[in-house]
Amino acid sequence: MRRRTFLKGTLLGSAATALPLSALAEGTAAAAGTVTVGSIAALQSAIDAAVPGDRVVLADGTYTVPSAGIRVTGKHGTTSAPITIVSASRGGAVLNGPVSFLLSGSSNITISGFAFRQTTTLVVPADCPRIRLTRNDFKLADSAGLDWVTVRGDDAKIDRNSFHHRGSQGIFLVVDGPGTTAMAQRTHIFRNYFADHSYTGANGGEAIRLGVSHRALSTAGAVVEYNLFERCDGDPEAISVKSSGNTIRHNTLRDSKGGIVLRHGNATTVEGNHVLGGANGVRLYGNDHVVVNNHISGTTSRGLVIGSGTTRDHHAGETTEQRRGNDACDRAVIAHNTLVGNSATISGEDRAYGPRDVVVADNILVASGGTLVNVPAATGFTWQGNILWGSAADGTIPSGGFRRVDPLLREDSDGVHRLTAASPAVDAATLTSLTLTEDADGHARGGARDVGADEYAALAPVRRPLTPSEVGPNAA
Repeated sequence: MRRRTFLKGTLLGSAATALPLSALAEGTAAAAGTVTVGSIAALQSAIDAAVPGDRVVLADGTYTVPSAGIRVTGKHGTTSAPITIVSASRGGAVLNGPVSFLLSGSSNITISGFAFRQTTTLVVPADCPRIRLTRNDFKLADSAGLDWVTVRGDDAKIDRNSFHHRGSQGIFLVVDGPGTTAMAQRTHIFRNYFADHSYTGANGGEAIRLGVSHRALSTAGAVVEYNLFERCDGDPEAISVKSSGNTIRHNTLRDSKGGIVLRHGNATTVEGNHVLGGANGVRLYGNDHVVVNNHISGTTSRGLVIGSGTTRDHHAGETTEQRRGNDACDRAVIAHNTLVGNSATISGEDRAYGPRDVVVADNILVASGGTLVNVPAATGFTWQGNILWGSAADGTIPSGGFRRVDPLLREDSDGVHRLTAASPAVDAATLTSLTLTEDADGHARGGARDVGADEYAALAPVRRPLTPSEVGPNAA
C-alpha cells in the first residue's frame, strides 16, 4: 500500500518518570486499604492479615530475609482487587538472603518494585494462579545452574521487570508447569528488560525458556511481547520455546548471541520482532509455525534457519533421549520478513529428516556475500514472491520463487530497513491465503500488501525497535 491516512495509536512504551510505587494504583481497587511497614516481621504480619484490595508497602531499605521466607500462604485477592505487596519506591526495598517470597495456595497477588538479591529461585507454584511480578529488579546470586524465576501457575503476568548481569549458567526466566508434561497456561511476559548475560558455555544461559523437551507437545498459550534483550550472550537461544501454541511478537533483540528459537513444540507465531546485530536470528523446528513481519539484520551466524530433525515429529511415548532431539520443521509459513546483511540469510541443516511443505513467500533477502538461500533438503516447499538483492549468490531457491531486483530500502536511524516510495516491493505480495492486518511498524497492510516486513508509509511508525527507557521498572 502506498498511502496511509491515519495511525492506529501512539508509540508504545514511551518512557515514564519514576514515581514512588505507593503513589500508583497498580491495578488495585480505588478504596483499597494501605499499610506501610518497616521490617520483615511486620511485613509478614501485614500479609497474613491482608484482604482483597489491600496494599502492603515495605519501606525502602536493605533487608535480610530469614530462611523461613516471606510467606504468602492461602491468600486470595480478586481479579479486580488483588492483594498488592510493594516496595515504597521502585528498587528501594532490597531483599537479601536465601529466599524472598514463598508463595503457596494463593491467587491474585501482585509483587511490585523490589530489588531481588536472593540465592535461590523465586518460584510461582502451580497452585498459585494469577500472580503478577511487576516493576522488580532481578539480580539474584550468580550461581551456576540457578534459574532466577520459575513460573508454574496459570495466568501469571511478568511485566516491566529488569533481569540483568550474570556470568554463570542458568536462565533468567523459566515457564514450566505442573507434573511432568503440562505447561502453565496463558503466561504473559511483557515490557521486561533482559541484559548482560555473559556466560560463555555452549548452552544453558537463555533469557527466557518456555517449557522443556518433555513438555513440548503441551499447549501453553504464552504471549511474549514488547521485551528488550541486549547483550544476552549466555546461549544461542535468547527466547527458547519448548512448548506449543505460543506467540512471540514485537520484541527487540540487540547485539545478542541469542536469537528466537522454536526448539520444541508446534504452532507458535513469531511476528514483528526486530533482531539487530548479534549472532542469531530465528530458528525453527516442529510443525505449523507462522513467522511473519520480522526484521533481521546484521547477524554474524545465521539469520533464519528452517531446521531439520533427528525425527520427523515428536510424539507421545518417545524416550527422553528421542524427545531431546530435533523435530523437523514442517508446514511453516515464513512470509513478509526482511533480512538484510546477515552472514547466512535463510539456511537449512543436514540431519536425517529434512523440513517439508514450508511456504516461503514475499520476503526481502539482501546480502553482499555468501548465499541468500541454502536449504538443500526442501521437500514440498512453496517459494513465491520473494525479492533477492545484493552480490550474495541466490543459492537453492528455485528460479520461479523470486525476483532479483533492488528493493530500494533505506536504513533509518533506528536501524530498520524500510521501503522507499519507488520500491518494486510496493503492492507486490503474492500470498493471498495469508491474513495479515499490520506490518512490523504497526501500519495497516490493506488489500494489496507490500513484500517484506514493512508496508510503505509516509507517516512515522507506530512501533519501533525498543530502547531501555521503554521497558523495565520505569516503563509506561
